[in-house]
Amino acid sequence: MHSPIALLIATGLALPLPAQAQMVAAVRQPFTRDHMGTGRAEGLADRSTGRAASVRDPVRIASVSKLVVALGVLRLVEAGTLDLDADISGYLGQKVRNPAYPAVPLSLRLFLSHRSSLRDGVDYALPFDRTIAATLVDPNAWDPDHPPGGWFRYSNLNFPVIATVMEAATGERFDRLMLRLVIRPLRLDACFNWSGCSDRAIARAVVLYQPDGHVVRDDLHGRRPACPIVPASDGSCNLDRWQPGRNGASFSPQGGLRISARDLARIGQMLLNDGRSGGRRFLHKASIDMLLTPLWRFDGSNGDTDHGFTCAYGLASETLANKADGCRDDPFGDGVARVGHAGEAYGVRSGLWIDRTRGTGIAYFATGLGDMPAAGQSAFTAAEERLARGAP
Repeated sequence: MHSPIALLIATGLALPLPAQAQMVAAVRQPFTRDHMGTGRAEGLADRSTGRAASVRDPVRIASVSKLVVALGVLRLVEAGTLDLDADISGYLGQKVRNPAYPAVPLSLRLFLSHRSSLRDGVDYALPFDRTIAATLVDPNAWDPDHPPGGWFRYSNLNFPVIATVMEAATGERFDRLMLRLVIRPLRLDACFNWSGCSDRAIARAVVLYQPDGHVVRDDLHGRRPACPIVPASDGSCNLDRWQPGRNGASFSPQGGLRISARDLARIGQMLLNDGRSGGRRFLHKASIDMLLTPLWRFDGSNGDTDHGFTCAYGLASETLANKADGCRDDPFGDGVARVGHAGEAYGVRSGLWIDRTRGTGIAYFATGLGDMPAAGQSAFTAAEERLARGAP
């Protein structure tokens, strides 16, 4: 039997892995507005059983989750439950402000576009018994040097806040809310932190590994995790204690979506079809346009691009291939403006990207890459560039 690395090389998906890496999965699913292309999957989803990866295997897709959360927010906006420009203080029942700029109200639009002035100076994976309220009064959670609205700083903490607002406005737990708003209407077998996925999806979970082979996430052995949330400070996991509007971090809205490349591509097709899926209206075109239109573009001095990785951002959507000095955000290498979102966590690199003009898209992920995989020609890794381009 060929090794996973040999299989990757043979199929043109060879990844520049560290020498000590033993197992990896690499999955790529192209699509158009009305056609699902031929997907390619190599390597192992589970090295303990030798189970091969497939385009239908769910993985912790990392920050691509944020784009999916934004779909749920926009569904609530269209229903009149949420207002993108309202002060979130009204939803949470407490005044929410950057203490350095107490006169500036904060809206969902600012949180979704990472212009809220939050920063990851505190832990965003909050224990179940901690509240967003307690987190937001900590000055370390805020950027004291830039007021909300103009400056872009990518912060995972924005999304537990967004999820808390969603829960407060609806009275529904985030995982169940996302099932109702997004996952079931789009007919996906996906879920946050494995809450709501089918038994079949649980059995096909992609295990996440360090480059040395150690498991870091989702070694389920076909069983649902005993605790699908970030446990309480004492290690307990009693979901009966959940209360709306207290802690939207529990189901990891910033990165905890488990979804296959095939189902991620179905989301991409909905975006390419201006909000329609399976002949049904999921969101109005105006909402899709709002989702995917940049609210911030790097002008050389108005935000943190993470070494050129992010240079244009909308409502939880990134636009690629910007021309500003310092921008290196073109993993495709062709200068085409694509929109979507990237992900990185626990050795995973992932992406969902669409070209709205040409009506094409790609969903991909690779596992086992560790914290410092080989750099590519852009600010993306070499593994991401190969998956994006489908290059030999």
